[in-house]
Amino acid sequence: MSETVTVNELATHDPAHEPATGERADVLEALAKHRHFLRFTTRDLTDEQAGRRTTASQLCLGGLIKHVAAVERTWVQFILDGPSAMPDFTAMTEADWARRADEFQMLPGETLTGVLADYAEVARQTDELVVTLPDLDATQPLPKAPWSESGARWSARRVLLHIIAETAQHAGHADVIRESLDGAKTMG
Repeated sequence: MSETVTVNELATHDPAHEPATGERADVLEALAKHRHFLRFTTRDLTDEQAGRRTTASQLCLGGLIKHVAAVERTWVQFILDGPSAMPDFTAMTEADWARRADEFQMLPGETLTGVLADYAEVARQTDELVVTLPDLDATQPLPKAPWSESGARWSARRVLLHIIAETAQHAGHADVIRESLDGAKTMG
């Protein structure tokens, strides 16, 4: 498809819930595997344990899952809406960064059950998009951010690969945090 077709126009395609095949099935399988490893680190934990920092970092298991859910949700919106789905990172204030830091921790009133349910809903929406999006080559310009190359565009495919990488990276972080918490390991 031509780059002049927007992702929003493509998202109106309704393949009547066709099963994923080929590349799309591979993307969904990779995402499912890394999501499982991330969620598995929270097995048998209390809310207090899920919110506890166990390493020198600010990360906790519940916060990591919140962060991965937020990142996945935002990148999926980026596929659909382009850079307007994300903040202008070059204009964020200290207060904006502080609010963003909240997604890395379990806040008062949050539960592990709630965090996992939100992540499951985000995953469901992403999986549906992977199956229904007509063209993984459709691109959007990256948002303004110190780490974004000026004028760069990412395809839906590249965004999905980024989501997989982000999930896998944080599943590794979660494994270290869990082992530091009570010695439990995801593998081994």
